[in-house]
Amino acid sequence: MEILVEALGTGTLFDPVVVGRFELANRLVMAPLTRSRANPDGTASALMADYYAQRATAGLIVAESAYISEQGKSAIKIPGMYSAAHVASWRPVTEAVHARGGVLFAQLVHAGRVSHEDLQPDRAAPVAPSAVAPRAKTFTTQGMVPCPTPRELTPGEIQALIGEFVRSAHAAIEAGFDGVEVHAGNGYLINQFLDAEANQRSDAYGGSVAARIRFAVEVVEAVAAEVGPDRVGVRVAPWNNAFGIEPGDDDVVYPELVRALPQGVAYLHVREVEDRPLTRRLRELWRAPLILNPHPDGPEGGPATVEQACQAVAEGVADAVCLGTLFIANPDLPARIAAGGPFNEPDPSGFYQGGESGYTDYPPLTQA
Repeated sequence: MEILVEALGTGTLFDPVVVGRFELANRLVMAPLTRSRANPDGTASALMADYYAQRATAGLIVAESAYISEQGKSAIKIPGMYSAAHVASWRPVTEAVHARGGVLFAQLVHAGRVSHEDLQPDRAAPVAPSAVAPRAKTFTTQGMVPCPTPRELTPGEIQALIGEFVRSAHAAIEAGFDGVEVHAGNGYLINQFLDAEANQRSDAYGGSVAARIRFAVEVVEAVAAEVGPDRVGVRVAPWNNAFGIEPGDDDVVYPELVRALPQGVAYLHVREVEDRPLTRRLRELWRAPLILNPHPDGPEGGPATVEQACQAVAEGVADAVCLGTLFIANPDLPARIAAGGPFNEPDPSGFYQGGESGYTDYPPLTQA
């Protein structure tokens, strides 16, 4: 625990930090975590309000991915963010977090090819930059099923999708979220445009690095224009192989993407996959706050640790650190880190099964 003690001794991890228009009480960010507790129509459940409110002492909560349209849905039991019903269902969540002094961003996503006919309007094929099937499965009412070959988006449909991201961002602010995070990682649609294997287009949105980053940049620009750049974050995940992504030139793509993102965006959120030199390069290029989900030795070693998080902040690699699994099991994680533990052990059987078990029933430190 030497790293933890040293970082806490300087107070770095618990210093406030300005991110966009917000001064966060500490530098601990709760990661966006799919927990499969939404209602069948994509509305947020009452249980979700309890879950997020329990974790409101995080400097920032990035809520689980919410799909921007019916076409953008990747699995069952996940929330949406585009209809009046979605907006109304999220308001108790944001109100509960704000009542405890928390700051909450919504993560917006389109699944692209990570979907299935069972999840699509009129059982249509999922859409993607190119008609390349991912070597991946997704969760439907029939269980885990292979993702089919998607249909290639037309240029007009790409422009319409940018509009759907804008509509979703507006809905999130209407629902009471403090800001939004554009999800450009983990194998979903924007990540598919960035990846040369998934994106085999020969038009203005494919081929060269400049063309492959274009969709991501245009989405962020449009969302920032709608809600204000200081309420917008961007999540990227260089070298991730989620849902069949096969990265090949991420060490070139992501620096170019960071250079091209609009000025004034609240933060860049990096999900690290072993390449700390690339993380440092992105840090050098990005002048606004950088939030890091640290995996300097690769994600196969398990979830990001407190020691890794403290080290990243103490060394200046990141302005804030994002933790996921630890926040699942420890709703009062900042207090536990400050006290040096103990920490609840997460129960993977409750990650996606629904209900209170493994979701809102982890005891706080006062009951440990």
